[in-house]
Amino acid sequence: MTSPAATAVDRSAPVPSGPSGSAPRLRTSRRRHSSDQPRRSVLLTVLTGLVLLYSLVPLIWLAIGATKTQEGLSRSFGLWFDGDFALWDNIGETFTYDDGVFTRWLLNTLLYVGLGAGGATLLAVLGGYALAKFRFPGRRAVFAVVIGAVAVPGTALAVPTFLMFSEMGLTNTPWAVIIPSLISPFGLYLMWVFATEAIPTELMEAARIDGAGEVRTFFRVALPLLAPGIVTVLLFTMVATWNNYFLPLVMLKDPDWYPLTLGLNSWNAQAATAGGEAVFNLVVTGSLITILPLIAAFLLLQRYWQSGLAAGSVKE
Repeated sequence: MTSPAATAVDRSAPVPSGPSGSAPRLRTSRRRHSSDQPRRSVLLTVLTGLVLLYSLVPLIWLAIGATKTQEGLSRSFGLWFDGDFALWDNIGETFTYDDGVFTRWLLNTLLYVGLGAGGATLLAVLGGYALAKFRFPGRRAVFAVVIGAVAVPGTALAVPTFLMFSEMGLTNTPWAVIIPSLISPFGLYLMWVFATEAIPTELMEAARIDGAGEVRTFFRVALPLLAPGIVTVLLFTMVATWNNYFLPLVMLKDPDWYPLTLGLNSWNAQAATAGGEAVFNLVVTGSLITILPLIAAFLLLQRYWQSGLAAGSVKE
């Protein structure tokens, strides 16, 4: 029987060496990349830079082109300034050319966005909330219809919509643009998914137990939780209505009801008509003015938009 002293490890014993006589190296763990210190990728950085360059070059060309006269656009390099800085003159002439019709187009666009995009957002919020938090017969059929409507492009529905509105006598009126803009299948689907994750069912049940009705529960409990999703849907519908071109082209004939997209295209096309005046400097300046409200909206609502897109992506 051996004693404890005999079985104890001799701490003073020499450390065994490797084949070369040196002490063996301890195996080091690989560096782990956390979310605070993500792994850097040269290829991803280059691709991101190319996408950024692809996105910024047209904006730079537009901003520089708005500072040139009609002659300066043809005699100078596109991405550099001309000798004459005519930005303020171009802006003033844009709003006064053809009896100030650009101002009318701008007001028309604001009308279409306010009623069309605002109404589409309201309907998407109400419909998405109802589909997410209430159970009723035919709910799966509604889901299938919404998914199918998302897959159908808007241009495919323009001609049938025109035929229907012509029978109703609504063509060449603002309602021919506003009413179709009220339907946003993607916005409805987005609010449906967002409301499912953002509004706890237990919170709604607690409000009902406290005596709140369905209307009060929606406005006092659900609506504040839906704010990021509402802003996200509003941005999508606002951009879609602001940049809408094909639907007004089919529905409208009177230039007084044109939106900015259709009006600027008419200015651009008049140079190809017999006796038409080329006003490309006004087209470029008007295009720059047109995108400024969209840029301002994205900058002001960016934090709500990002949180809305990320909602539901992390499971707790």
